[in-house]
Amino acid sequence: MGYPGRMTQNVQVSDSYWLQTAPGGAPRPALAEDLDVDVAVIGAGVAGLSAAWELTRAGRSVAVLEAGRVAAGVTGYTSAKLTVLHTLVYDRLRRTRGSEGARLYARSQSEAIEHAAGIVAELGIDCDWETRDAYTYVRDPGRVDELRAEAAAAEEAGLPASFVTETGLPFPVAGAVKVTGQAQFHPVKYLLALAADLEARGGRIFEGTTVQGLDEGEPCRVRTEAGATVTARDVVVATHYPIFDRALLFARLSPRRELVVAGTVEADRDVDGMYITPEENTRSVRTAPLADAGRRLLVVTGEHFTPGTGDTRERFETLAAWADEHFPGVERTHAWATQDIDPTDTVPMVGPLHPGAHHTYVATGFGGWGLSGGMMAGRLLTAQITGEECAWSGLYDPRRLRTAVREAPALLKTQAEVARHFVGDRLRPTPPVEALPPGEGAVVRAGGGRLAVYRDEEGALHAVSPRCTHLGCLVDFNAAERAWECPCHGSRFGTDGRVLEGPATKPLERREI
Repeated sequence: MGYPGRMTQNVQVSDSYWLQTAPGGAPRPALAEDLDVDVAVIGAGVAGLSAAWELTRAGRSVAVLEAGRVAAGVTGYTSAKLTVLHTLVYDRLRRTRGSEGARLYARSQSEAIEHAAGIVAELGIDCDWETRDAYTYVRDPGRVDELRAEAAAAEEAGLPASFVTETGLPFPVAGAVKVTGQAQFHPVKYLLALAADLEARGGRIFEGTTVQGLDEGEPCRVRTEAGATVTARDVVVATHYPIFDRALLFARLSPRRELVVAGTVEADRDVDGMYITPEENTRSVRTAPLADAGRRLLVVTGEHFTPGTGDTRERFETLAAWADEHFPGVERTHAWATQDIDPTDTVPMVGPLHPGAHHTYVATGFGGWGLSGGMMAGRLLTAQITGEECAWSGLYDPRRLRTAVREAPALLKTQAEVARHFVGDRLRPTPPVEALPPGEGAVVRAGGGRLAVYRDEEGALHAVSPRCTHLGCLVDFNAAERAWECPCHGSRFGTDGRVLEGPATKPLERREI
């Protein structure tokens, strides 16, 4: 996602800290021949690897198919907070799904974190695991009642939650929800250890393997771009945004991109907790340990936006300025971006892929909380595939309709945005090719049609089709990360058209200019 060494005015966009400091290793081979297994898992992020690891432990033969590298997608760019406090969710769940729904959500997320702590201890994983309290705070006194209601709902749901007015932040807050005993860790180190243990138990992982087809049946067949076929009784689609839509999931999901800046501070300035606020276009703060015990890494996230919209460079500057203002003297070392998928009805979708599915499953819509959500999904999907009962299967069932109808305004808003981009982006004015400076890209008119054109630092032009290969929306250029992005469903492509992020599975077609 990132491009080391490039400056966004004052912000240098890089790979994530987690990817830069994870143990290296040679890429795993791509799948080159047909394979028969019990379960095929598509995607090697936290949800896919958690499911594959649990299934292997349950005695199933498993193959994981990953288009890139293990843990190098969305999971590698997270802020790496492992908590049940998902900003403001419990009061809403209490109102939309009742007290029992809120309790099931809290219990499922709590047990996932406890399970992860057990895995770290069992496997002896060195992943910088630290216990921290989590806070959702506001600075606006007008929102204090909202925080009090959230604290009460979280406590009613069974969490160690309370309303407080004092935090470890270096600025005052009007109020905060505090949940004790949460965790933060190095997600890539954790997942690489999980992958190694999975393989030691007979599971197989194939990197550089793009899936492009799925035939549901008994057995199922998964087809790869290279022509290999995996035959499996069960298939798990854990690609963050599902690459197959057989239940109109696309209509109930919306992509959200979020920026991260990180730098070192003195250890005695540690904020002693994990923080998030819905204010100021979201701000999230935590620290992480460094090899130098006298310093810690400060990680600040925020400035969320729809991919392919607005000036990402300006947003990076805004976030960096906020970090500089509230943490003077921070020595900035990293800046990267991540992508989240929000469900229109609050709760992730984990379970059967569609109403008629018997052996295909999906995990998506984690709304920015994919670490605890992905770990929960791994356990839930394993229970469903092995025929065990799970108390929260119904809560996360992707086939649910009642809550989708109840929260229809969010669904309609999502679809209105997609329609606006699909039509409106075709009407916007286009700049002349000659106006593109080095390092910039734009959709331009050429030869009676449109092209997505990027001019590299040497002045050479690179043209691709501007039509996203997912459902045909027009892409736009993210100058900070030098990527083409689709505002409809969040697919992202390199300047050469290669797929960086789904749901698209095919690259943008190269064009002559």
